[in-house]
Formats: sequence, C-alpha cells, structure tokens
Amino acid sequence: MSETFAAVEPLLAEHADIEAQLSDASVHADQARARQLGRRYAELGQVVGAYRAWKSAADDLAAAREMAEEDPSFASEIPDMVVTEEQARDRLRTVLIPRDPDDSRDVIMEIKAGEGGAESALFAGDLLRMYMRYAERQGWKTEIIEATESDLGGYKDVQIAVKAKGTVTPEEGVWAHLKYEGGVHRVQRVPVTESQGRIHTSAAGVLVFLEVEDEGEVEIDTNDLRIDVYRSSGPGGQSVNTTDSAVRITHLPTGIVVSMQNEKSQLQNREQAMRVLRARLLAAKQEEAAAAAQDIRKSQVRTVDRSERIRTYNYPENRIADHRTGYKSYNLDQVLDGDLQPVVQSAIDADQAARLAIAGE
Repeated sequence: MSETFAAVEPLLAEHADIEAQLSDASVHADQARARQLGRRYAELGQVVGAYRAWKSAADDLAAAREMAEEDPSFASEIPDMVVTEEQARDRLRTVLIPRDPDDSRDVIMEIKAGEGGAESALFAGDLLRMYMRYAERQGWKTEIIEATESDLGGYKDVQIAVKAKGTVTPEEGVWAHLKYEGGVHRVQRVPVTESQGRIHTSAAGVLVFLEVEDEGEVEIDTNDLRIDVYRSSGPGGQSVNTTDSAVRITHLPTGIVVSMQNEKSQLQNREQAMRVLRARLLAAKQEEAAAAAQDIRKSQVRTVDRSERIRTYNYPENRIADHRTGYKSYNLDQVLDGDLQPVVQSAIDADQAARLAIAGE
C-alpha cells in the first residue's frame, strides 16, 4: 500500500491547509473563492474519511495477526477483518481517482419538444415533472426560468435551474447526477390525439449546462450582443402583455440566441436571458477546450432527432431503457414520478468503471 500512501499524503496536507484557510474570516469576503475552497474541502473530506477508515481497518488486522501468533483463538476473527480491510482499501482507491471538477456544481436544464409535434411537447412536460420530482427527492431546489407552452398543455421549450442546498460533496452534486441526462429521450405510447389507439414514437431533447456562479468565469463583451425586445406571447401566439417586456439576446460571435419572456419586466427578462447565455457560453468553451485536448468526455446531443436517443420510455410495457448503460426496468410510472436514481446510478457506475479502468492502465 505504499502507492496509496504516496497519493494520500499530499491530499491530507491540502485538506488541513484548506481547513485553516476556511477558519480565516477574511477568506469569506471573496464569496467565489470561499465557495471554491468549500467544495474542494468537501471533496478532500471523502479522501480523509476513506483513508482513516482503511488505516483503522489495516491497523486492526495487523494487531489481530500479531495476537494470533501468541493466542490462536484470535485467528478466527482474521477472515472478516481481511474483508473489511479490502473493502476499505477499494473505497480509498475509488475516491483517489480524479473526479469531474464540476460535479458539485448546479445546473440549468433545457427540455425541448422534438419530433412528434403536440405529443412531443406533452412528453417534454412529463420529463419536466420527472426532473422536478427527482430534484425534490434529492433535496434540491428548482426554478423554472423560461417556459413556452404548447396548445395542449405541454411545453415546446422549458428551462429549469436546479440547485443543491448548501455546500455538498462532489458525489452529492447536481451536475454529478444530471450531466448524464443530456441527449434525446424517446417515448413510445398512444397519443391523446390518436383515435385509433396506435402506438406512436416521438422524442424530446434535454440539454444540461453548468450554472455560472461567477460572471468572471465567462467574459462577455457587450458589443458582441444584439438585444431585441418584443411583446410576450402565449400558446397559439396570442399577446399576453401590452408592453415590450420580452427579450431576445443574440451572441454574435457564436450565434447563440436566448429568448426570455416569463418575467413581467424587461430588466428581469434580460437578467434571466444573460444567466442562460452565460451557461451556454461556458458549455461551448468547455467543449472547445475538451476537443483541443482530445478529451474523451461524453458530449451532449445538440440536436433533437430520435435517431440519436439515449433513453426510451415505453408506456404500454411500463418499461424504461437506457441505451448507453444497458439499464432496463419495468417501473416507468415510478420513474416518471421522480424515482430516477437507479437509472442515473447506472450512468454513474458506468462512468466510474471507465475511470477505474483508465487509472489501472
């Protein structure tokens, strides 16, 4: 285990150093810095805990073996202690593998109706409800930033912010769970508009962006923005406001367009649009950096085409299947009610297995 000691020692020192920094009141004057230190401290806390658990198990095992040499009655306890030490060692090895540095961060999700018309918009509404119920089970806060409703009550496009409460460990982070949701979700069911009772297939797209906490993380030149204002409209295009409160912001260098009309004032809509624009620009920046570094990181599907699906929701069979991990279960009704964790966990486990394999090479 000398290799483990070599990896752990500097992390234990870093944990102690950050603990000292966080006890200094002046550090908290810079909220972004304090937040960054808090997250790193929580991440290292897992390493410290795993190391102490392994060290305790290893010391107990060594002591038992030593005593067994003098008193054979102690030998019967050794097999169970070996298992405990091996499990603790595996846990330590796992937490030592570098994680996605953004795992503990919050996200903005966008759910877009795709192929399938009105039925796709209704399914987008079902996905929104599923994610909001899931977030509630996880103890996260949700906020609908913008929503464009369809005539039948679904959503053509809806954006939602999902935030953890307080500082969390990377394993508990919102991004750590929801980053796997980006892609095309396919639904198979009898549409409410179908009189023949035939099963139709439609799709909705999900995009997941990191919430930008510090504006300095993404620099935006105001000269690169074109801002248009117009009157808000509801389903069917009817005007729902007598003033030009809706805002459309176009980032000219990238062509990214963000429209916002949910808030009552033009200023509020502009602030929310900038919030979403920053998240999209950060995602584009990270994807560009990953491509330049030839990173193998999973990229999210940017188009809403059912041929690029990541998951299928089959209503007649009450079945949900994830096509990336092979996960399948027949409790779709429960999943849509927020019991999404087993599906998400299959993606987390697959990702962790891949990281372990790389670490072992």
